[in-house]
Amino acid sequence: MSTAVVIAAPGEHELVGHTPREPAAGEALVRVHAVGICGSDREVYQGNRPEGYVRYPLTPGHEWSGTVEAVGSGVPASLVGRKVVGEGFRNCQVCDRCHAGETTLCTAGYEETGFTQPGAMATTLTLPARLLHALPDDADLTAAALLEPAACIAAAALKANARPGERVAVVGTGTLGMFAVQFLKAGSPSELLVVGTRPDRAELSKKFGATDFRTRDQELADDFDVVIETAGSASAANTAAALLRRGGRLVLTGIPAPGADGLDPTDLVVRQMEVHTVFGAPPDAWAHTVRVFGAGLLDPLPLVTHELPLDEFAQAIDLVGSGDPKVGKVLLRP
Repeated sequence: MSTAVVIAAPGEHELVGHTPREPAAGEALVRVHAVGICGSDREVYQGNRPEGYVRYPLTPGHEWSGTVEAVGSGVPASLVGRKVVGEGFRNCQVCDRCHAGETTLCTAGYEETGFTQPGAMATTLTLPARLLHALPDDADLTAAALLEPAACIAAAALKANARPGERVAVVGTGTLGMFAVQFLKAGSPSELLVVGTRPDRAELSKKFGATDFRTRDQELADDFDVVIETAGSASAANTAAALLRRGGRLVLTGIPAPGADGLDPTDLVVRQMEVHTVFGAPPDAWAHTVRVFGAGLLDPLPLVTHELPLDEFAQAIDLVGSGDPKVGKVLLRP
């Protein structure tokens, strides 16, 4: 039986029957292989998502992989049978930001798969075919389900523009932090430091290419060329900025709770630091991610610790919020 998770309101969900929606013109119908759960899905379930960034009732799921089963008119038939992942932002395509390729800044308003539009926690997902990115035929679809968070970090890596031989660092050791290590490693840095709060992540960090691992209470250098922050904790931005040399480049990706420590504007100006931020992933970051994944330079599988059936959605949400260091990426398999 085809099923889908529906969150009717914060804290209320049910598993319902799911009828695949035939693709209209310009759309594709995808058979979902796996869908990841992240902190934002937990926010949707708990009702903590900011107003305007969720619409109930909702089928969540913005991190996913699958296979195209059917396409609507105007979509190449050759897409049927292809393994794919897909962008989440439903941009308008006509505003100035969309024309500039900055689709996450679309001025028509926020619309995203799994938050305001039906997501992938269902047997199938129908969406605009223009959002799809085809994968190599031999791609591992379980690994590919993590390419959405990877694309967000690809956006950060592109903004950081780390050059070969530079000294780079990552603050944060979750899924995003481990992807940041892999992207930065691919750029041949002379040094790659990871800073986190969990010493148990040191081994995995070095497996992905880190040359050193430190916790925040240890002595830290202040002369890195590039730092990508992924932790989203109250003090993470300041920790990341303190690692930089004068004129260094900082990219913030974490979204802390209200009341976080802010960066000192005087310090930013006097040290002439470049500060960039990332919210989601535009098309160029997605394309970069798929290329890097296809080249074998991105390995998401070691981050997956749990795979559960769709009807264990509640257990999966609890795992994500458990704080258990043994819990990494949690996937649902429709």
